[in-house]
Amino acid sequence: MENNDILTSGHFFSPSKGDLTSAEVIKDIFGYMQEMPDKQYEVIVGTDSPSSDKPFFPIAVVVLRIGAGGRFFLKKMHYPDSFLKKFANVPTNWKMRILQEVYLSCELALSLRETLEKENKLGSKYLFEYIHADVGEVGKTKEMIKEVVGLIKSSGFEPRIKPQSFAATVVADRYT
Repeated sequence: MENNDILTSGHFFSPSKGDLTSAEVIKDIFGYMQEMPDKQYEVIVGTDSPSSDKPFFPIAVVVLRIGAGGRFFLKKMHYPDSFLKKFANVPTNWKMRILQEVYLSCELALSLRETLEKENKLGSKYLFEYIHADVGEVGKTKEMIKEVVGLIKSSGFEPRIKPQSFAATVVADRYT
């Protein structure tokens, strides 16, 4: 997996701006906040993955302007074929996939939060405390809620699960 630094490796996709580097994403986030500096903002990360033999992981970074819209950036992570062959017949593959979604969200969120805090010269009012996970009280993922919530909290973020986890279940899911 391309994991040197999940934030800086590869590129992000913006529906309105196309492919962006991580530096361009950071610049765009601050530019968006500067447009309406009196508003409050939330930065949220969430990941999804398809149920397939070759899963990939769309990771969404959502920037909400509270009460006035938002925007998002998407990064797709892929596993190399050699890695996938090792786990092709593992019966709990879906559990591993869910944990990988959460791990990738945490990794990107930690790196992004650090970068935003370093470069925040605007004094912008934003919260960066939520990670959205694709698990919920209904369906087979309910047995993983404690693990997922624990992983997110141990990374220093507040978890949101279905139905409040729109960054994972709506935005990232749209690109699976």
